[in-house]
Amino acid sequence: MIRVAICDDHQIVRAGFRQLFAEIPDIEVVAEATNGKDALDIARKNLCDVMLLDISMPDQNGVDTLRTIKQGQPDFPIMILSIFPARDYALNLLRMGANGYLNKECDSAELISAIRAVATGRRYVSPNIGEILVQGIDQRSAAAHTELSDREFQVFLHLAKGESVSTIAEKLSLSVKTISTYRTRVMEKMGTQSNSDLTYYALKNNLLE
Repeated sequence: MIRVAICDDHQIVRAGFRQLFAEIPDIEVVAEATNGKDALDIARKNLCDVMLLDISMPDQNGVDTLRTIKQGQPDFPIMILSIFPARDYALNLLRMGANGYLNKECDSAELISAIRAVATGRRYVSPNIGEILVQGIDQRSAAAHTELSDREFQVFLHLAKGESVSTIAEKLSLSVKTISTYRTRVMEKMGTQSNSDLTYYALKNNLLE
């Protein structure tokens, strides 16, 4: 039996997954989380074999949650399920250790296949994500944000939301000086001059809700 944890702040989404998996004999929903902090608790207690993790959640978003879990538990299986298209997030999150990435509009059969793959220790890479990964190798075709390191990408998303350096430092448990250094690197790599430029880029590239 594959134990699945559903981490999503929308009750209707969690209910939909529960209904779907209730009809699958080898998959069982054993835990749910509505925010990143609860998802971290599920991971620390090893309550599941596969975690379905949404990117947009209160308190601590899915990107921060993914990085925190993978730092302490690099082999913990996490499948990202998001409203954001794979081309916008997949490359960065797979680099951060995600075991797979699917859009919430994916076919149920694909989701079940992905869960089974991740539960056996494999990564799930759909055909469209495979194409994205190949394109990512070509520096000329890569979007600017795909050139950021996992920590730079994490900081970039917070900056794009209009958060201050001190606020980000507190959320990520890092010093203000360290966040300022990451901000400088992000600006240089993305060719931007201000936080508003980052916000514009993020909105244009569907990286913010």
